[in-house]
Amino acid sequence: MSPRRRNFVETRFAGLLVNMADSDKDPYEKRHGESEIGAAYDIPVRVSTVIGKSQIQVAQLMRLTRGAVLELDRKVGEPVDIYVNNRLVARGELVVVDDRLGVTITEVIKSGMVIETHH
Repeated sequence: MSPRRRNFVETRFAGLLVNMADSDKDPYEKRHGESEIGAAYDIPVRVSTVIGKSQIQVAQLMRLTRGAVLELDRKVGEPVDIYVNNRLVARGELVVVDDRLGVTITEVIKSGMVIETHH
């Protein structure tokens, strides 16, 4: 019996570095043989991370200048939201990878339900 192989795939989404672990085999190998959805793997999607939101009046917006601080609805350390094509799909924690920001995925959300949580 051979030990289980773990591959780590590094992908860049919307300027963010994302590391994904795959416990069985390479994602390229997985998608071959899945002819029904194989073509879908090449469709580009927009992945974005929202660190917080704020609602202000237009008058306040017009007064914003360089150096102004816009308070967000999240506290330091709270999870950020990860969207794919404007749909919430996961939550995660901000991390620094070399000199760039990245996100460690802590929850995967499917149809409004959390399906996987890592702490």
